Amino acid sequence: MGNQEIITEDKIIELYMDTVLISGKPASIYAFAQKNEFEESEFYKYFSSFENLEKSIFGVFAKETIHLLHKTEAYKDYTSKDKLLSFYFTFFELLTANRSYVLLQFQHIKSDFSKLSVLKELRSEFLKYVSNIELEKIDFKNEKINKIQDKTITEAYWMQLLMILKFWIDDESSNFEKTDVFIEKSIKAAFEIQQITPVKSVIDLAKFLWKEKGMST
Repeated sequence: MGNQEIITEDKIIELYMDTVLISGKPASIYAFAQKNEFEESEFYKYFSSFENLEKSIFGVFAKETIHLLHKTEAYKDYTSKDKLLSFYFTFFELLTANRSYVLLQFQHIKSDFSKLSVLKELRSEFLKYVSNIELEKIDFKNEKINKIQDKTITEAYWMQLLMILKFWIDDESSNFEKTDVFIEKSIKAAFEIQQITPVKSVIDLAKFLWKEKGMST
């Protein structure tokens, strides 16, 4: 084929997003490769299907967000609250730069898009990120209870990210200023109640576990 440009994972993602926005989802991987002048086998080096590629795109948004944050010298000294704020602001800047593609992905999704498989890699990357920013927690002196607390907190922030995403999709304000305000208020509220709600959930779960036979301390 005539195109001598090296085909990378990022290049395939770029070509796919452009193709979907301009002419719709390709009929096949072969047709997509032919149109963009690279061998079909190059696609399979990185992705097994278009569905796998679409999941990867949202994972890439999260990975790129984290990469940009770590390039900021002062970031390592941020509080966990400021780290999370920085993640949200940077993440939604990236989404805004690719808003047409994101909206196309969600055009048929209404209220219950939390189960959408396309967000699987985003969810994985985000939960890993939240687990690593040292959110303040209570040490229950019990490994199982502490693990339940960790899961409760990270899942709560995942739901928060989905809530902000839904707000951003519907936001018609200039430069998405309302989304920025919503992010700030959401984070503020989350950190204010973090010492109450997650702990209550942990205790409720702990009570259930303690009823199960064989639970060790």
